[in-house]
Amino acid sequence: MELKQFPSNLYGLQIHLVGAKGTGMTALAEILHSRGALLTGSDVPDVFYTDSILRALNVKLFENFDAKHIPDACDLVIYSAAYSRDANPELKAAAAHNIPIYSYPEVLGALSLHSTSAGIAGVHGKTTTTALTGILMEALSMPATVLAGSAISNFNNRCTLIQGDTYFIAETCEYRKHFLNFKPSWIVLTSVESDHQDYFPTYESIRDAFVEYVLSLPSGGTLIFCADEKGATEVADIALQQRKDINFVEYGFSAQGKWKIRSLRTLAGTNTFITGNYPVDISLHVPGQHLVLDAVAALALADSIFKAETSRDIEPHEWKMMANALSSFRGSKRRSEVVGEYGGILIIDDYGHHPTAIAATIEGIKKFWPHRRLVVDFMSHTYTRTIALQDAFVAALDQADAVVMHKIYASAREQPIQDFDGQKLFQKLCERRKDLDLLVPDDSHLAATSIGHGESTLRARTGFALYTEEPLDALPMLEKKLKPGDIFLTMGAGDNWKLGRALAELLENKKAIKHGPERKHTE
Repeated sequence: MELKQFPSNLYGLQIHLVGAKGTGMTALAEILHSRGALLTGSDVPDVFYTDSILRALNVKLFENFDAKHIPDACDLVIYSAAYSRDANPELKAAAAHNIPIYSYPEVLGALSLHSTSAGIAGVHGKTTTTALTGILMEALSMPATVLAGSAISNFNNRCTLIQGDTYFIAETCEYRKHFLNFKPSWIVLTSVESDHQDYFPTYESIRDAFVEYVLSLPSGGTLIFCADEKGATEVADIALQQRKDINFVEYGFSAQGKWKIRSLRTLAGTNTFITGNYPVDISLHVPGQHLVLDAVAALALADSIFKAETSRDIEPHEWKMMANALSSFRGSKRRSEVVGEYGGILIIDDYGHHPTAIAATIEGIKKFWPHRRLVVDFMSHTYTRTIALQDAFVAALDQADAVVMHKIYASAREQPIQDFDGQKLFQKLCERRKDLDLLVPDDSHLAATSIGHGESTLRARTGFALYTEEPLDALPMLEKKLKPGDIFLTMGAGDNWKLGRALAELLENKKAIKHGPERKHTE
C-alpha cells in the first residue's frame, strides 16, 4: 500500500500498534486517538513513562507479542522501526491476513501528505526545537499538530500539541534515512556530524543523507539552517548548488540577516538575547547556548508558517506573545530535565549521547550554576558510536568536576564487541583526567578498574572518577561523596537515568527520617 493511500479519515478505524510504548509511537497514538481511531497495542512488560499516557488514551495494551493480540476487525497495523516484519509474530500474522502494515516513519510520511508540513532535522536539537515551535504555534493560535520525540512540560507532559491539522510539524529522524518518508514544505536543520556509524560509516555518508532530505523540498520550499554549525552550512551549500528554487534562511550568532542572535547574556538561571525584527529581550530559563539556537530556529519556522497562514508579518504585540511563550518553556523529558533538589543536591537528567551534545549541555549547566560542583554520570550508547568517537567522548567530559561511568548500553540492533567495553572508555578518561581521585566501589564484588594515578592520589582534590558496571551499583559511593550544593547530572541514552531517581529517593527518605514527626517524651 502506497503512503498516499493511507486513509485521511481515521474515525472509527481499528488500529493496532506494535511497540506502542516507544516515545514516537505513543506520540503517534495521541494523534490517531485525536482523529477518532480505536487503538490497541503491544510492547514489553517494562514500565515506561508512556504507560500512563497510553492508559489515558484508553489503549488496550498487551505486555508481550502474540499473534492473537491482533483484533478481529483490524484495519491497520503500525509498528515501531525497532521491530522486524519478518520476526515479530504480530506483524507476521497481520501480513498473513492481508492487513495493511505501516512502519512509524511511513505513517509520519503519510500524515505529512495530509497537511502542510515542517520537518525538524539534525543530529542534535530536534526535540527541543520541535517543542519550542509547538509553544510558538500555541501562542499564535495556529491550526497545527506538533509531534516531538519526548514528553514536553508545556504540552501537559505529552509528546504532542494538537490544535488543528492544517499544519503538521514533526521531529524527523536521520537513522536509516527514515526522514525521507516525510514530505515537508519546510525543513529546519540544526546540525550535521558523524553519528549512527552502524548505518553511516563516514561523515560524508550522513551528510549526503541530509542533502537528499533537503533536496526533497518542493519548489518554493524553505530550508532553515544553523549558520554556526559547519555540517548544516555544508549541507545548505551543496543543496543550493543544485536547487535555486528553494528558500534558504540562516540563523545563529554568525548568521546574516533577520535571525542573527544579538546581545546574549547569561545569568544564574536565565539566558537572555535579541533576534528578529523587534528589539525585545527573549529569556530562556533552561541552560545552554545550544538551546538559544534551538529557540531562534523555532522562531524562524513559526514566523514563516505564520506568514503562510495569514499573508502578513508578525506584529510587535504578537512578537511579545512569542517571547513570553518561550520564557515559559521548562524543558522536556530527558533534555536537561530537573528531577529535583534533595538535601541541597540538584539532580538533572539529559539524553545527550553524542560528544557535541554532551559538551554543550555541560557547558550550559556550568554557566547557569557557576558556583556548584558538577558530578556527571555518563553511560555511552551503542558500541559502534562509542568506538568511533571514544576520544571525543572523554574530551566532552572535560568540564565535569567529577565523573561516574558504566558499561556500554548496547543497542538492540548490535552485538557487544569483545575487545572494547565501558572500562576501556573509563581508562581513557582516567588517562586524560589526572586531576580526579580514582574511587573504588564500596562492594568488593563490583568490577573496579585497575587504573591508578600513583602519588597523585595523595593530593587533596574535590573531583573524583568512579566506574561501576551497573549504574545502581554507584549509589552507595555517591551517597558518601555528594555534598549539598552539588549538581548530579545523568547523561546518555542508556538506563543510568534510574540512578538519578534512586539517588533522589534515597535523599528524600533520609530527609524524612531526619525531620520526622517529633515524639513526646514521657517519664
